[in-house]
Amino acid sequence: MTFSSEDFRTLKATYYRFALDLIEAYDHDATMNGLSLDRHSEEQAVELFASNLLEAGNLFIDNPRERPFIPSWNRVQAAVPDLLTRMHEAVELDNQGKV
Repeated sequence: MTFSSEDFRTLKATYYRFALDLIEAYDHDATMNGLSLDRHSEEQAVELFASNLLEAGNLFIDNPRERPFIPSWNRVQAAVPDLLTRMHEAVELDNQGKV
């Protein structure tokens, strides 16, 4: 498949509209259940991802053969030695409802 800048703009627009619709649905669900949802920060996250999606598409079109550098977990662990422990603790706190 050949990608064009229009394809990436369509992908961004489709993601953006779908994500905003979901935020609205989740906001209504939260309200009905007496919960709160920080709609502003959720929409900011969607806008950031949508913007990065378009930027990544443009970078790909400019140089389609280039592969982005993604560090291995060994490299990540070398930079942050206690990362796996911290991630495990975060999951445990989340499971306990403390996050």
